[in-house]
Amino acid sequence: MSRRETLPVVGASHRHESAHLHVSGEARYTDDIPEAQGTLHAALGLSPLAHGRLLGIDVELIRRQPGVLAVFTAADIPGENNCGPLIHDDPILASDELRYLGQPVFLVVASERSLARRAAALAKQAIQTETLPALLTARQAHAAGQYVVPPMHLNRGDAATALAAAPHSFEGEWSVGGQEQFYLEGQISYALPQEDRSLLVHCSTQHPSEMQQLVAHALGWASHQVQVQCRRMGGGFGGKESQSAQFACLSALAAHQLGRPVKLRLDRDDDFMITGRRHGFDYRWRVGHDDEGRILGAEIDLIANCGHSADLSAPVMTRALCHFDNAYWLPNVAMHGYCAKTNTQSNTAFRGFGGPQGALAIEMILDSVARRLGLDPLLVRQRNFYDPDPAQGQDLTPYGQRVEDNILQPLTDQLLASSGYHARRRDIAAWNAASPVLKRGLALTPVKFGISFNVVHLNQAGALVHVYTDGSVLVNHGGTEMGQGLNTKVAQVVAQELGLSLDQVRATATDTQKIANTSATAASTGSDLNGKAAQDAAARIKARLLPLAAELLGAAPESLQFAEGHVRAGAGSASLSFKELVAKAYLRRIQLWSEGFYATPGLHWDRAKLQGKPFFYYAYGAAVAEVIVDTLSGESRILRADVLHDAGQSLNPALDIGQVEGAFVQGAGWLTTEELVWHPSSGKLSTHAPSTYKIPTANDSPLDMRVALFDAPNRADSIHRSKAVGEPPLLLGFAALLAIKDAVAACGPERHDPLLLAPATAEAVLKALG
Repeated sequence: MSRRETLPVVGASHRHESAHLHVSGEARYTDDIPEAQGTLHAALGLSPLAHGRLLGIDVELIRRQPGVLAVFTAADIPGENNCGPLIHDDPILASDELRYLGQPVFLVVASERSLARRAAALAKQAIQTETLPALLTARQAHAAGQYVVPPMHLNRGDAATALAAAPHSFEGEWSVGGQEQFYLEGQISYALPQEDRSLLVHCSTQHPSEMQQLVAHALGWASHQVQVQCRRMGGGFGGKESQSAQFACLSALAAHQLGRPVKLRLDRDDDFMITGRRHGFDYRWRVGHDDEGRILGAEIDLIANCGHSADLSAPVMTRALCHFDNAYWLPNVAMHGYCAKTNTQSNTAFRGFGGPQGALAIEMILDSVARRLGLDPLLVRQRNFYDPDPAQGQDLTPYGQRVEDNILQPLTDQLLASSGYHARRRDIAAWNAASPVLKRGLALTPVKFGISFNVVHLNQAGALVHVYTDGSVLVNHGGTEMGQGLNTKVAQVVAQELGLSLDQVRATATDTQKIANTSATAASTGSDLNGKAAQDAAARIKARLLPLAAELLGAAPESLQFAEGHVRAGAGSASLSFKELVAKAYLRRIQLWSEGFYATPGLHWDRAKLQGKPFFYYAYGAAVAEVIVDTLSGESRILRADVLHDAGQSLNPALDIGQVEGAFVQGAGWLTTEELVWHPSSGKLSTHAPSTYKIPTANDSPLDMRVALFDAPNRADSIHRSKAVGEPPLLLGFAALLAIKDAVAACGPERHDPLLLAPATAEAVLKALG
């Protein structure tokens, strides 16, 4: 009997359902699908300018190249030339205007991928242009009043009066860079013509339904003519939520027009040059506080670099505004969000979806407050925590939602004890006093992260469960697997509901012909939504089986239990195996499959006023990071990280701990090593390869990393009282940045508040050291 059979189902650390396939190389990704006979390969010709007019394309030059069968331009798109998910402002192929260096202008289809790429590389010779002035930074666009959507404002109380009356106040400007998703599997789509004007599209995407809709719109078809499948992705991190659409549409266009299968797989450099990433933010703030560091009033401008089109920037900014408070009571606050339109790649979703950019600002502010007062930043943070006692009136967010499940103080207390924070703080102060060159820093940062899509109608999911007559079970749902273990968790839920071992349940590829109108696997809602939908489907089947089981066992239906592969009335009573029961049910013509559906209850949101209850619950966490900084070179290293995260009643602790570990390192990487640089005159992204863009490696991970889950069931009725764990722990990486700042501050006089920008590269650290 395997370990998976002997473990309990929900709440146990089962291995990832594809782990054995990952390590053996047998896991099939889109590029691994055996190519159908006659498959062609596509590549993209890209804009050589950051901004300009498209005067013409020498299509014949490209067609004459070896192996080229066809060249497609915007004029060849029969339907809508748009891949924008919300606002139709993002062309699949440029038509009149060139908006950024790297924008797709034409598609080359050839007999081999190398030949298609070689022909596409002639774009500079083939594209005729007229150069126009370009805006390359968010500050430039903000000064020019150029935005992809109108500015947003979220206010509570009277910030101006509070600032004027505050005993202490200060102003500040700060910035944080963007972040490349750097998924291991790049963007890819493989379109195969089917009978009667229809297509099957294999796409590495977090949002198959949106791909289906946009492909249909581009071809002028109905959605039922397009089938999109995704068995798994080699990572997504938000970069395949909306931006996989361009490649799905182009492969589908070529496949339909040529009547042959067409695969479009981007080279890593082209992926960097074409697609967007996490939004970089610039901030300007004014803050007022009292002698103990409590925030009395704050006004802040958040300026996001959105790139050339809206993409998902509006909801990203909304989430940033709704997470500026992070874990803190802000009685008087005025927030202004500006989505700057620049001549760069259109930025998009990335793990956290604006939440990290919003919360990071208040963390930097509180750190400055503490240093100006000569206090431990931890103490100032704790003094500003939301109060869990409703009678104190400090449990309401600026957007009008009560923080009803606040466990941050006990979670922080537990982490303080397990990490030995206070003793280490004293030891580090003594160590720094005796070390003139190497300095250590320590920081604790908390997180409160809202779980749900900000857009209410997206909080729904469907599932389909089949029970076969041999007792095995197949589940399909609308979520996508990108390595996070969603299929494993959904299978666990179904197995638990039917009283089976996990080996008896199998999850299959996401498919728009099985579950329709799905939401993206995003906003950390994958398990919450799809787990509940699958549980509903399994429960419907169980309800149909109960009367038959009661008849066969001579017991009341309400006394029966489905467990360990059997149905019984209680310990020691007669039982019937699940396999026997379903075989008899089939003979009785009882339906052994069912659909399931779930919609998150209690949500409401006024998009104009930015008020309501956008989140079903909050996930909490805290991290302590200790770093060492070489003040001569600016280099830093994370020595130790202690992380305690709230996963509710975890569905699978092993998967959740893995998510927390990866999120911490990814968050720390964003804020320390991952620097994006555009050439100031040409607008070319200079950091477009692993040689110049530095994601954290194993060597950058903490030398000593201690991760634990906080033991507390979710108070909300989530799936088995678990909590989402995809995005929230990324914010725990803040501790690494603030620990570096702590080390830099140790080089200055008392109450020194150094200006350390993010990412805190060696160069940024040296600038902060002065």
